[in-house]
Amino acid sequence: MRAVDTNILVRFYLRDDPAQGRIAESVLSAGDVFVPKTVILELEWVLRYVADQPANKVIECLAHLIALPGVTVEDRDEVDAALAYCRDGIDFADALHLAASGECSELLTFDDRGYARRAKKLRLEPPVRVPKR
Repeated sequence: MRAVDTNILVRFYLRDDPAQGRIAESVLSAGDVFVPKTVILELEWVLRYVADQPANKVIECLAHLIALPGVTVEDRDEVDAALAYCRDGIDFADALHLAASGECSELLTFDDRGYARRAKKLRLEPPVRVPKR
């Protein structure tokens, strides 16, 4: 099994470098590929904020990636859950943090009261809470 880095997946999905795109396609089509969840997190960020792709297209790319035959994704169930949360309006990074925290009693954050409100409205577990100051 071979692991891939984010840049392989970026070239595969953006096709902005034809030669590297062909190589990326051959790597992924050969199968027996491992994708760490950190690579998926970075891929989402690159597609959204560097390549300026719309959120729905990025979610489609990530869903496509984890469904590819011969591709093993680290903690696939967590990534799947994060994509579902993302479809419900949670930022992907926050969604992945939440999905990875499933065995915890709560997820604490200072950053975003909107995140905590959305997670509560969606009844996501564990609860997201902003600690009192």
